[in-house]
Amino acid sequence: MNTMEININCDLGEKSKHHSNINDPKLLEIVNSANIACGYHAGDHETMDSTILISKKYGVSIGAHPSFNDPENFGRKRINLSGKEIEKLIIDQYEILQRIAEKHNENVTHMKPHGALNNMACEDIDLATTLANIIYRMNKELIYLVPTGSKMELAAKKLNMKIACEIFADRNYEDDGNLVSRSKPHALITDPNIAKKHVFSMVKNQALNCYSGKQIPCEIDSVCIHGDNESSLNTAKVIKEDLLKNNLNLKALDQMNKFVK
Repeated sequence: MNTMEININCDLGEKSKHHSNINDPKLLEIVNSANIACGYHAGDHETMDSTILISKKYGVSIGAHPSFNDPENFGRKRINLSGKEIEKLIIDQYEILQRIAEKHNENVTHMKPHGALNNMACEDIDLATTLANIIYRMNKELIYLVPTGSKMELAAKKLNMKIACEIFADRNYEDDGNLVSRSKPHALITDPNIAKKHVFSMVKNQALNCYSGKQIPCEIDSVCIHGDNESSLNTAKVIKEDLLKNNLNLKALDQMNKFVK
């Protein structure tokens, strides 16, 4: 039997008044793929440049993490835009990051929308379809990193895109497969050992663990670790060690067998 492959991804380069990127270099030693803020919700030319350089050093694949142009709210406020406006938003952010990557002889190989844009597209098939079409037209080779079981996954499958489905290491799930809202006390998993068990059980069973105990079968290619606090660094380390101990093969997204021609 082939060793099962899994990817660990993390949102990085998110320096802003809401967020420090102090842990980024340490996280890049642990994760396989980086979703890099493109300057619209967080980050700037300097953070993009340094995140790409460190990613290159550790063989971490580079992804664009486009968002609403709303640094005030860290891209977490819902904004209704037209299809044309969303297209401009996505293409501009991808091109900003790709230009910096090319300076270092690197390429943006995946894309993962950020914050409210991602949450809205998970629930709304029209927005999910708009996003999938934009990304597919822009670059058919891009791997599209989407929450497993979401409308985003459905829309991407209709276009036969390169899709990587992700779960969240540090978040609990509702019975419908959506994340528990951050406004609820049990939204986040802060204990690394609970996160470790949560992740391994989901990866092994290819199913979401809902907070109620319900399991929802799904595809899982990648585990997302949020990089915004001290415990996330510890969580990332513990999860990586546990996956390796259980003989999972950790790979950058663009190196996974399902995406390598």
